[in-house]
Order: sequence, then C-alpha cells, then structure tokens
Amino acid sequence: MITCFYCQSQNPPDVLVCSVCSRDIAIPASLITERDQLASKRDALREELRRVCEQIDALRPSKTRRDI
Repeated sequence: MITCFYCQSQNPPDVLVCSVCSRDIAIPASLITERDQLASKRDALREELRRVCEQIDALRPSKTRRDI
C-alpha cells in the first residue's frame, strides 16, 4: 500500500493518483535519483564543514589558558 502524501489515505501500490483526493502520488524515478544525489552532496558538504570547523577550532587559542 502507498500512503498519499496529502490526505494520508492508503492506495494500492500500482496507482498514480490518490483514489480519495485525486492528487498525483507517483514519484518519477528521475526525481528519486535527483533527491538521492542531492542528499549525497549534502552529506559530503556537512562532512567538509565538520572538518573545517575542527581545523578552525585547532587554530584558536585555548580558552582555559590565561595569558598573564
């Protein structure tokens, strides 16, 4: 069963349009591929940001050290 994104009704897995609200519920394969590629790029950017933040933190002076 496929759940409609709009009205949350259950539909058979082979339908393209919701039987209750008549909205499109099929997602084209090209959009799924694009979503997966974007998610992969997002994850890579998050990892790069994490590494850069670690490098910046390593360059900062320690907050616990007191200069007299």
